[in-house]
Amino acid sequence: MTASSIEQDGYNLRLYVAGQTPKSLAALANLKKLCETHLPGRYTIEVIDLMKDPALAQRDQIVAIPTLIRQLPEPLKRIIGDLSNAEKVLVGLDIAPS
Repeated sequence: MTASSIEQDGYNLRLYVAGQTPKSLAALANLKKLCETHLPGRYTIEVIDLMKDPALAQRDQIVAIPTLIRQLPEPLKRIIGDLSNAEKVLVGLDIAPS
């Protein structure tokens, strides 16, 4: 799949974490599982560790971690927490359950 096709009908997701905490690891694992189930081949996940670059928290207006931001498709969506409630995450990201 090309980058342009992901941009057209795929999901560009950014997960903000603070180090390798249990909550951060759970959020990433839950997100990957959801994406593989509901968006196979149609997503990219960028993990941003705020321990390495704390200035990004202010720039991107991150007030709690972990925070997931759906950048594409627009509009921008935010979900805070470990993403363990799959139904809530799917609704929050506007993904129809398969």
